[in-house]
Amino acid sequence: MRKLSILLFLSLSILLGNAQQVTIQDVANGTFRTEGISGIKPMLDGEHYTQISKDRKKIVKYSFKTGQEVATVFDVTTARDCTLRSFDDYIMSPDESKILIQTETKPIYRRSFTAVYYIYNVRNNTIEPLSENGAQQVPLFSPDGTQIAFVRNNNIYLVKLLFGNSESQVTEDGKYNEILNGIPDWVYEEEFGFNRAFDFSADSKMIAYIRFDESKVPMYSFPMYQGMNPALNEYTVYPGAYNYKYPMPGVDNSKVSVHTFDIKSKVTRKMDLPLDVDGYIPRIQFTNDANTLAIMTLNRHQNRFDLYFANPRSTLCKLVVRDEAEQYIKEEAYGNIKFYPNNFIMMSERDGFNHLYLYSAGGNLIKQITKGNYEVKDFLGWDEKANTYYYTSNEGSPLRTAVYKIDAKGRKTKLSNKAGSNRAIFSKNMKYYINTFSNLTTPPVISINDNTGKLLTTLVNNQKLAQRVASVNMPSKEFFTFKTSDGVELNGWIMKPANFNPAQKYPVILHQYSGPGSQKVLDQWNIGSRSDGGMFEAHMANHGFISVCVDGRGTGGRGSDFEKCTYLSIGVKEARDQVETALYLGTLPYVDSKNIGIWGWSYGGYNTLMSMSEGTPVFKAGVAVAAPSDWRYYDTVYTERFMRTPKENMEGYQASSAITRAHNLSGNLLLIHGTADDNVHLRNASEYSEALVQANKQFDMHIYTNRNHGIRGGNTTNHLLTRVVNFFIEHLK
Repeated sequence: MRKLSILLFLSLSILLGNAQQVTIQDVANGTFRTEGISGIKPMLDGEHYTQISKDRKKIVKYSFKTGQEVATVFDVTTARDCTLRSFDDYIMSPDESKILIQTETKPIYRRSFTAVYYIYNVRNNTIEPLSENGAQQVPLFSPDGTQIAFVRNNNIYLVKLLFGNSESQVTEDGKYNEILNGIPDWVYEEEFGFNRAFDFSADSKMIAYIRFDESKVPMYSFPMYQGMNPALNEYTVYPGAYNYKYPMPGVDNSKVSVHTFDIKSKVTRKMDLPLDVDGYIPRIQFTNDANTLAIMTLNRHQNRFDLYFANPRSTLCKLVVRDEAEQYIKEEAYGNIKFYPNNFIMMSERDGFNHLYLYSAGGNLIKQITKGNYEVKDFLGWDEKANTYYYTSNEGSPLRTAVYKIDAKGRKTKLSNKAGSNRAIFSKNMKYYINTFSNLTTPPVISINDNTGKLLTTLVNNQKLAQRVASVNMPSKEFFTFKTSDGVELNGWIMKPANFNPAQKYPVILHQYSGPGSQKVLDQWNIGSRSDGGMFEAHMANHGFISVCVDGRGTGGRGSDFEKCTYLSIGVKEARDQVETALYLGTLPYVDSKNIGIWGWSYGGYNTLMSMSEGTPVFKAGVAVAAPSDWRYYDTVYTERFMRTPKENMEGYQASSAITRAHNLSGNLLLIHGTADDNVHLRNASEYSEALVQANKQFDMHIYTNRNHGIRGGNTTNHLLTRVVNFFIEHLK
């Protein structure tokens, strides 16, 4: 009834002509963002969880059973000797008697940051600095809670809480742009998805860490200007430069090794790891056994994953699991391994779809836990007493995810009963879970459920947002499928203006990302987002545009064959599928086939360039934001995962280069890039624009001063989106 009333209100608003128009300021400012819950952490007792208050002044304790607040764990206004006004995040000690309070957070790259941490003692309500010698990175409590290790200036430090918070230095050789201890270098952080590279042993007696020697990695430099918002006044007269190590395909990566530090004896040892000279170590983790350190490695092609168990004192390493693929191993294999006292669980695509596998503590495969033509998206935990495994998967449709449990006999139960997108956080005892659900028409609903799926309480329903959206001149959004001329069925969504007239012909804009393993066509709420089927598209609908998104070959959710068919020539099939999408749309009676545009960000920008120069002139206009233009300019880990090295696959690099296709560009193009993009360097736009100049192709270009890959800050987002809108209006209307 509630949904019907919202739809009725929307219909009446449109008929009366008083529906609110979505502005670009609404899009840029996130006016229609959803309400969520920040900093959820399940507690040891299995019955409670903590979260950060909306004003970021408190850590509040809640009951899993009722969802009700039961206590305040930390409050900046009442903690003794506390001068903080708010905080950014927090880390609980293993026994929950102490909390690290994170403040003054300053981003470095995508996942890395420095912060000033404070130790809060729950029992006596006192707070004190973790260190007074400078900001810290990635602090970690020892399992017994008596020590905290962290990184500062590429070295590991140790604070002993039982000895007056005495601080000592574990490593001595850390040096910017040369040696990193306990934190990953740029390419590891970006492409292997982690920011801490050290761990404590289960008995709290040792620290293991990865050492990165990037001294042989070539330096990359880009200029920094004074700019505004923020103004970098040190560059008022002369510009400066940012210099860092960035390995490109075929060149040297950091030399990596694993070391252990004995806290009592202060002895450091190097593990005797049989790693290829150019191999990777994407993760290390101590198991429940203090004498067993798990070291995960990949060869440079990233198609062989090895799990070693190392003895931290003898340094001996034993291979326990090897997983191989014809093309490459995805991050799920090493990013989601869970160790238990007598076994461990990991993911693999060895049967063509991502599934869970159970191993003994010694590395013997016991069984494949999940099977079928669907992908397990996340392993949520194992209930040892009931011998039941919990996970999310897209069984039934690559567009949707649900929460499941499966017992030791393979009996499966679907716990989330609403079709759409579901993700879950389980209590420590696996009795309860906090579920976040949404779909195309339902903004996120956050609820607490028990492990049978029964709803216990709803924490957030976003109904106020739903009512606000109902007052907006919002386009309808629906899914569709079509077959390409190659016989490949592709999934997509389409958003038509609220006053859509099937007898009228509309210009169309394709928005896509298209990168390996990505998915943009999903049954989830995106209305508050910048450009994933949300308010940007609503704004374009006000101007009379239809918006479309299609996930082509190479995208995720449909198994390894569909995703990895682009191997060694990424961008070719993806571009063809966007062209096929435009050709299909052109057959629809309400589409103006002469006015179809395409745009995207990052890989989506790259695929815009590839699609507009595929050879079929179907796109009249396109916008490429922060786009790679030639994979020889991108980083080693990402590029070689899909392309190998230029020396091995120069033909593939040539075919996948937008620069080599520049002479085929058809349609009006706008290039957008930030000068301080540490991910996809401005060089990509510069080299591509030069290729267009020499091919006598006219184009537009907009550069944003001191902006990184996200191109944000001050009025930047508003300015950029306005530029995109005006460009499409100019060329497609």
